[in-house]
Amino acid sequence: MIYTYNYKIGIEDMGVNFEATNKALLAIMEDIAVLHSETVGYGVFEVETKNRAWLLLDWKIKVIKRPRYNDKIKAETWSRKIEKLYAYRDFQLKDEDGNVMVIGSSRWILVDTNRRRPIRLTEDITSLYELEIDKSVFEEEMEDIKCEEYDFKESYHVQRRDIDINEHMHNLSYLEMAYEILPAEVYKTKTFDNVRIAYKKEIVYGEEVECYYCKQDDKYIITAKTNDKIKAIIELS
Repeated sequence: MIYTYNYKIGIEDMGVNFEATNKALLAIMEDIAVLHSETVGYGVFEVETKNRAWLLLDWKIKVIKRPRYNDKIKAETWSRKIEKLYAYRDFQLKDEDGNVMVIGSSRWILVDTNRRRPIRLTEDITSLYELEIDKSVFEEEMEDIKCEEYDFKESYHVQRRDIDINEHMHNLSYLEMAYEILPAEVYKTKTFDNVRIAYKKEIVYGEEVECYYCKQDDKYIITAKTNDKIKAIIELS
C-alpha cells in the first residue's frame, strides 16, 4: 500500500536560496510515516492504549531537486520490507508534475513502551501495512557508517528544545546537532544533498554529548558519544 499526503513548503521550512532545508524534508517524511501508521491503528494516540511505539533506527535521503518556498509537494510512503524485528519504509517527494524531487529510506523497530524492549513483528502486525516488496527507492540497503579517526571533537549540551514526546532527543535534533559541529566554512558552503543518520542509543535532556568530526573524501561524519558509548552517527555529503 502506498500512502500519500500533500504538503507545501512554508517559510519555516526554508533555508538559503529560498529552498527547503534537509530538516524540513525529513520532517515531511517523518510526519507521513506517522500518518500512515495511524490509519492501521499504530499512530501517536494509540501509544498509551497499546503500549506500542515505533522507534526510528536509520535514515537515508537523497535530494534530486530541492523544493523551494511555496512549492506544493506530494509525499508518498510505503512499507517495503519487514524482517523479524525490523521494518523498512521508503519515501518519495514529488512536485506538482509528478517528478521525483527527494527519495528516502528508513528502518524502524516496534517497542513495548512498558518494558522498553523491541517486539517481534508478527503477521498480524505486518499484514496491516500491505508491503510493497518490489518498490525500493535505492538499489542498495543502508550501509554502516564508519570513521576510525577524527579531526577534532566538540561538546553539545542537549537543550529542552531538542526533546520529543518520548522525552528523549528528537530524531531531527540529531541533524541540527551535527550542523552545529561542522566547521563554519563547511556549513556555509555545502548543501548536503545526501544525509545518512544511524541512531544507536537514545540521548536525553541535559546530557553532554561529545561530537567527533571527520572528513572522508566528500563525506562529513559526526559521531556522537556519551561516556565513550556511540549514541548516533551522522553522515553528510
